[in-house]
Amino acid sequence: MIDPGNLSRRDLLKAAAGTGAVGAGALAGLQFLGGEDAPTTEVDDDRARELAERFAPTLYFDAAERWFPTDPRPYESELNGETVVDGFDALDGYTERFTDSEAPPDPTVFYRAIRYESSPLAVVQFWLYSAFDQFSTNFHWHDWEAVHVFVDVEAETPQLFVASAHSRKVPNNEFLDPDPDAFPRILPELGSHSSGLSVNENRDSFQRFPLPDAVADVTNQVLAGVEVVDELPIAYGLPRDEGTRLPFVVPELDGEPIYDHDRLPAVGRSDLIPAGLTVRSFEDLASPPNDLPQRETGLVFGHDHEDAADVRYALEPTADVEHVGEFTGPQLSFEFAVPEFAEDRVAGHITSTGVPWDQPRYDNPAADISDPSHRSTLADRYDAIAGPDGAGLVVAAVQEAVESADAPDGEGVTTADLGTEAVVLVESDPEAVPTFGGVAVAADVPAGDHRVTVNGAGVAPHSERVTVDESDTATTAGVDGRIAVTAREDAVKLRVDADGTDADLRALAVEDDFGGRLYDAPLSGRDSVYVHGGGAYTTEVRDADDEVGAFRVNPGEESEVTIDRPRTGKASLASFLAALSEETARRVRAELDDDDDGDDRDEPGDNGRGVARALEAVADAASRAAERAEDGDGNGADQRLEAVRDRLHRVAERLTETDDDLPDAVTAAVGRRVEQARRRNEQALDAGSL
Repeated sequence: MIDPGNLSRRDLLKAAAGTGAVGAGALAGLQFLGGEDAPTTEVDDDRARELAERFAPTLYFDAAERWFPTDPRPYESELNGETVVDGFDALDGYTERFTDSEAPPDPTVFYRAIRYESSPLAVVQFWLYSAFDQFSTNFHWHDWEAVHVFVDVEAETPQLFVASAHSRKVPNNEFLDPDPDAFPRILPELGSHSSGLSVNENRDSFQRFPLPDAVADVTNQVLAGVEVVDELPIAYGLPRDEGTRLPFVVPELDGEPIYDHDRLPAVGRSDLIPAGLTVRSFEDLASPPNDLPQRETGLVFGHDHEDAADVRYALEPTADVEHVGEFTGPQLSFEFAVPEFAEDRVAGHITSTGVPWDQPRYDNPAADISDPSHRSTLADRYDAIAGPDGAGLVVAAVQEAVESADAPDGEGVTTADLGTEAVVLVESDPEAVPTFGGVAVAADVPAGDHRVTVNGAGVAPHSERVTVDESDTATTAGVDGRIAVTAREDAVKLRVDADGTDADLRALAVEDDFGGRLYDAPLSGRDSVYVHGGGAYTTEVRDADDEVGAFRVNPGEESEVTIDRPRTGKASLASFLAALSEETARRVRAELDDDDDGDDRDEPGDNGRGVARALEAVADAASRAAERAEDGDGNGADQRLEAVRDRLHRVAERLTETDDDLPDAVTAAVGRRVEQARRRNEQALDAGSL
């Protein structure tokens, strides 16, 4: 029986979480849920020092970096009998000393070496402390990053490098079976200090994929069967190093940027990430920024390896700082805009860091192995390591909805690469997950229903529900794993209010005539999605009986469109057919500038007018079908829907005969709407009366 009164904070965490459990706080590094690993013991001081010097990493920092690994002890204070490091003291003191010396103060990397009992497997841990973290959405006072080197101390060979990524929800960067003489080369991400690996000749850049004469910098497995990340090693990369853009934001406290705070007199605007890389908030931009510079290598930190280093850091044992009980500081903020209906679900995503020695991975570094194939390999080699239990993944590629060049102006969209990286929040554990190359992977998501929210600089937020099951298959958010967001200047809020309807509505989808299905997610009560104002949309709802309803939406210049109490069934679909056909007929006539007087003589544009008349006939039959369905006359409605089927066939025939009567874009739009109408007509024939 354990006596809780005799347990330290570290013991309580271990007892509650187990050796492979998820740690608390915002320390970067995924806490992968594996089985129960063997206990560890500390390696003796001399051997630990030897291993630390052998595998001491070389660090290649971004040229814009402001907070380098340092020693937190100069900023210690006492609070209620406990030694703490206060965020104001650390940031202001570090900045002042940096300015005075014109060099990073106290460059330090802390180390610890532990060994799994009854096993030759040991781990050299390197812990890097920075006074501040300024990332796009996860910024906070203090920052601790970890690099683990798993080494067979009998064979004297490294087995696995694990470099901590952005958060405990992001797969770490890992490399299995490095060269026996290798040591980690680390590419810290600007501001966040998350660790990319480099094992290639090009030491200061990240290479995700292998080249003909060079291996990749990560050996993380590929997610098989997920189209959006097919053949993509799931690991955090450096977006600015992989050709994409990552905007940073300025943290605020008490409504003002931190450099204006009276408790930070030494901190000025120039002491934060440069202005050319930052935005004040995601909402301040009308569209995504496209002029953010890519990564450039600045200072190189090293210990005693042959790599040329600008700064030589001290290696110190972590035991020298374990007396610090807490790293403190008030929660910072900026406006992370989310749809109104999701605000209460994602509050508090900006958190402050904890101490390494209260983290399960401090005594069991295998908790940081995020790639299950790597854990399996070590489990095969060493009895001390348990195999993986599996962990839920939510995957999505974030793209931007833009007007389609193939559609008439303002009547169709397509999707394109966003151009800047975005961030994703999963409601169950609202921690920001950045995209890399436009792809977001949220790891270790428990089974159940969740809301996923996507945001980015200059785009309207996107939020939808997803269901994660207990299988090993990744869950994709969006449509086939793709989420389309819209620039704020083009965004229109499409609201659907299902409250008060008789139908038990369960799903909502939005299709554009050219862009196809852009949104498809569960629905409960009220919901909304931002769409591009230049699209022409079919909004679909489904109920618990899988009955369908459809509604036409042409936002145009509107800032908001509401579908109030939508219904499913025959009447809903027939009404949609009438609206779509009337809209398309008007579009054709407007293009022809028609003043048709009923004369059937052949003349230029006559085939186009024939298309318009055929569409009007479809609309008439569909309207009559809707009326019959509203009256409960299902048979009468179906008779008129059969007429709709025939008349749609006639529209398609006439469309092939238009020759040059209509521009190609209009002809394409009519063709796509006819296909949409045919599909909805068949659904109406199969549907219930209402």
